[in-house]
Amino acid sequence: MTKKQRAQIVMDELEKLYPEVDIPLDHEDPFTLLVAVALSAQTTDKKVNEVTPHLFSRAKTAEEMAAMDTEDIQQIIKEVGLAPTKSRNLKKMAEMLVEKHAGVVPQTFEELEELPGVGHKTASVVMAQAFGHPAFPVDTHIHRLMKQWKLTEGKNVVQTENDAKKLFPKDRWNKLHLQIIYYGREYSPARGRGEKDFITPMLFEK
Repeated sequence: MTKKQRAQIVMDELEKLYPEVDIPLDHEDPFTLLVAVALSAQTTDKKVNEVTPHLFSRAKTAEEMAAMDTEDIQQIIKEVGLAPTKSRNLKKMAEMLVEKHAGVVPQTFEELEELPGVGHKTASVVMAQAFGHPAFPVDTHIHRLMKQWKLTEGKNVVQTENDAKKLFPKDRWNKLHLQIIYYGREYSPARGRGEKDFITPMLFEK
């Protein structure tokens, strides 16, 4: 079975399982999505969704976030991993948005990745989910499943992202990356043994 054939099976099965997918991070607009995604590194989406209501009650715009003290931000997000670093980055990010972009989240990868605490994956999520730009954000979960499904030999998320973009149609990228995340959580968690995983066996049946 070729990689293209395996990729087609993955798409077909994920579409059956998750015909509609919601963005797992609670947000109201591009700015609140950007903040939530920046907070989600090395932290569960559930934990992020627990702290963002309080944070957004204080600062729902770049202007409001820039006006907050770093210590206040850190106190609100203290249960999130890497809280000291993230609180500094959020304030600097908000300040740059105000100074350089009139408080509006930019709609290019280059401008997003210039923001403090915003890497390529975060920029990809925002471009895909806030603005509908075709992107294929690859986190460690997608990287793991893509290797498990023998769709990449990627040694890092950058290579895996490139392989995913070659294998999957561009108009499926934005939805598919969410479908893979949902599948990984439900059927093949990183800390489990993937007992419920049924896609992997299908890809290698003789």
